[in-house]
Amino acid sequence: MPDQYAGRPSRRNFLVAGGVAAAATTLPAVAFSIAAQPDTVDDTGPQITESTLAEAEKLAAVEFTPKERKQILTDIGDEIERHRSRRSVELPNTLGPATVFDARPVGMTVSLGDRFVRSKPRQRPLPLSDESIAFEPVTALSMWIERGTLRSERLTRIYLERLERIGPRLDCTVTLLGRRALDQARRADAEIRNGGYRGPLHGIPWGAKDLFDTKGIRTTWGATPFKDRVPERDATVVSRLDEAGAILIAKLTMGALAYGDIWYGGRTNNPWKLDQGSSGSSAGSCAATAAGLVGFALGTETLGSIVSPSMRCGTTGLRPTFGRVARTGAMALCWSLDKIGPICRTVQDTALVLHAINGADPGDPSSIDMPLEFDGDHAVKGLRVGYSPKWFENGSATDLDRAALEATRRTGVKLVEIELADLPYGTLLTVLLVEAASAFEELTLSDRDDELVWQEAPAWPNTFRTSRFTPAVEYVQAQRFRRLVCEMMAEQFNGLDAMIGPSYAGSMLLITNCTGHPSLTIRCGFADDGTPHGITLWGRLFEEGTLCRIGMALERELGVWDRRPVLA
Repeated sequence: MPDQYAGRPSRRNFLVAGGVAAAATTLPAVAFSIAAQPDTVDDTGPQITESTLAEAEKLAAVEFTPKERKQILTDIGDEIERHRSRRSVELPNTLGPATVFDARPVGMTVSLGDRFVRSKPRQRPLPLSDESIAFEPVTALSMWIERGTLRSERLTRIYLERLERIGPRLDCTVTLLGRRALDQARRADAEIRNGGYRGPLHGIPWGAKDLFDTKGIRTTWGATPFKDRVPERDATVVSRLDEAGAILIAKLTMGALAYGDIWYGGRTNNPWKLDQGSSGSSAGSCAATAAGLVGFALGTETLGSIVSPSMRCGTTGLRPTFGRVARTGAMALCWSLDKIGPICRTVQDTALVLHAINGADPGDPSSIDMPLEFDGDHAVKGLRVGYSPKWFENGSATDLDRAALEATRRTGVKLVEIELADLPYGTLLTVLLVEAASAFEELTLSDRDDELVWQEAPAWPNTFRTSRFTPAVEYVQAQRFRRLVCEMMAEQFNGLDAMIGPSYAGSMLLITNCTGHPSLTIRCGFADDGTPHGITLWGRLFEEGTLCRIGMALERELGVWDRRPVLA
């Protein structure tokens, strides 16, 4: 197990960096899997007997009588043939299920304007050193670029030099796009000189997690079977950032197939502690942003892949509401859970990036057109922020977590005690398990899962194989339970503007990923070994603007966002 999970719950109980996978199967399919041994196969296929079914029942946690097993045997052959027939049709990763998850509870309406107002920029001179410029937030860089104090080409060269010099130590880059980036930067400078300023991301170099398609440029998903994959078109978010004038400078590493920080080229490292992994799966996006190698990056989250590496690397990670950002052209791990979000150095940076990538796209049936309402100068006094005292009292909570809670109180918000219903939230993992193994079934059935670098018991290959035994009924029941949890969270947020807690508090990482609520993870201090520590805010559905306003106030109160790792 990679060291990013040290001291945390077992992956079998609770995953924080990309999830585990299982494919939906029926009991007959389970029986087929068990029975298909060399000594039980004849010319007509596998021999399924009552004893086969009795063994399969153990995996499905059910028990039938001998009479019931005899009845099952009359139909099971047809069931197996349906599975075989379906497998004859290629189902690409881009093809999602016909069912579409909508995070909005029945009857919920969202009333938002499209007013987006940056906070007034603080006037200050451009730093003298390239290193200091590299660590500045987008809010400052964009101000200097707009005024002509800093050219995009110079900023791009600064980041290219750092990517070439520091990137190999972090093992965070898959493909460096130097020529393309410099061409874009020169074009941006010319447009800005001629009065064609597009907005706060114009001329800002950024890095893409290597699961976003880029036309004519390798997009490897961090996995050996796909390391030579070259897409024919850009992902929607890549196109939207191009339209905003941002400069794509590098494709950044990710844990293979969106889990952890191990990819086919090695392990991505934490810039604050190079002998430690960066966590994942948005490993390179967080490491490069924290190390001042890009202005910002995009990551994705299914179950912690923005939160976990942001905690480890000290970045600011915004996971938007499910459906807010179209995922067209992004690798699918779990169609009803995957989300795309910005990874930056400050909270307002994440709002600026989210504003640029926001919106639906026909290629993503789950995407929703929803305005992003944000006012960076609007005070937070009087907003109601919920928290559970248990989250800050249990053994995994730290003094840094408790200090962050007190800092939140000092911002002027009203802290409100809450308590979540006592439910078996681990059941929600079934949704991720089923969909993820379905997304990569071809690797399992073709034995190409053997090509993945990480082959230990907790890794994808073993998980995909084990996952074949999840009954389809359990997947449907897990989705029904998920709807129950969505309704419970809607009630919890009634009268609240946000919640706050340690990032792995209770089951909040699992719950809010499954209910689709947005989260914001920000740096709140440093551990004794000098590595950063973060805390997480959770917001109401589609109210990322309010979430960012609270985050900005807390960021100012904590005063630790601008500390840099030492990377000479």
